[in-house]
Amino acid sequence: MANLYFDETLSGTAPGERLTVSGEEGRHAVRVSRLRVGEQTIVGNGRGLRAFGAVEELGRDSFTIGVERVDEAPAPARRIVLVQALAKGDRDERAVEQATEFGVDAILPWQAERSISRWSGDKAEKGVAKWSRIAREASKQSMRAWIPEVLPPVTTSELAGVDGHLLALHPRGDERLSAWTPADDRDVYLVVGPEGGLSDAELDALTAPGVGERRIVLLGDAVLRTSSAGPAALAVLNAALGRW
Repeated sequence: MANLYFDETLSGTAPGERLTVSGEEGRHAVRVSRLRVGEQTIVGNGRGLRAFGAVEELGRDSFTIGVERVDEAPAPARRIVLVQALAKGDRDERAVEQATEFGVDAILPWQAERSISRWSGDKAEKGVAKWSRIAREASKQSMRAWIPEVLPPVTTSELAGVDGHLLALHPRGDERLSAWTPADDRDVYLVVGPEGGLSDAELDALTAPGVGERRIVLLGDAVLRTSSAGPAALAVLNAALGRW
């Protein structure tokens, strides 16, 4: 199976052209992945464009392919956004990784009331950068044309005001996520709480009238960890919305 490498500066290419990847990505391909001349591989820009071809040349920290085929995956008309509460340890990072593999379109860090981890100032910038690196690497592993965007963290009041369908995963839900269908093409925000769950005040804020639906939904009979609830919900929506 061909590997996927990213060059975010790539804006276009065509069959018959030669495409060189250098820098850290080229170094990793040559020194770690041990790419070889003649091997089929893929180069993408993380924004839908992917070029397919065989490796024609290797440098110390670069490789060049002869482009044989190009495809461009359009951006989704309706994004699925994982709203991931900050969690202790690496549980929120595992959620980011798996959600990327499951096809999430964007990830929104949320400073929930019961989040043990706290992001502020430089820590918020570093947190977004780290989640972005995780999403990028998971996109390579899962051969995705689009790298999901990691957005700046939000508070509960900011989250309540998003323009889209806001679905809070919680055992108190009276409707199963598998039974929900969107009324329009607005983005879908899947809200996953921290280890301590969502407070009553947060549930009230997130279900107050807004632009789009506001619902508490039930994922299933079992209570999942914060690291697995989002990916599981994405699998349900992917099937329900015809993505899978």
